[in-house]
Amino acid sequence: MKVNEVSWSDLEQEVAHTAFQTAYEREINALIQEVRDNASKIHELEDIWSFHNFLSARRHEIDGKYDYNYSVLVFVFATLVKQGWLHLDELKGLDKEKIAKIGSLSRM
Repeated sequence: MKVNEVSWSDLEQEVAHTAFQTAYEREINALIQEVRDNASKIHELEDIWSFHNFLSARRHEIDGKYDYNYSVLVFVFATLVKQGWLHLDELKGLDKEKIAKIGSLSRM
């Protein structure tokens, strides 16, 4: 199966969209909590610039990771599973081959 040429049924698209949103919300909520925890530690100007750099890096990372393009979605899901933002069982409804590929890639 060439993952960039895989078709997605209507059901798979719904499952994928829900899983994608779930992972995104988890990561964003974790980031918001981290921002709240770290904002209280700002005491000097240098702390502000460090915090700014941290936020810029995280924004770049998150914007690059969450690509809802069906040609790369298997890879996106594998990354999200590997990082713990998504669980394979949340992808039930996808084709078994897709789930197997995501599982394999997440262990690399």
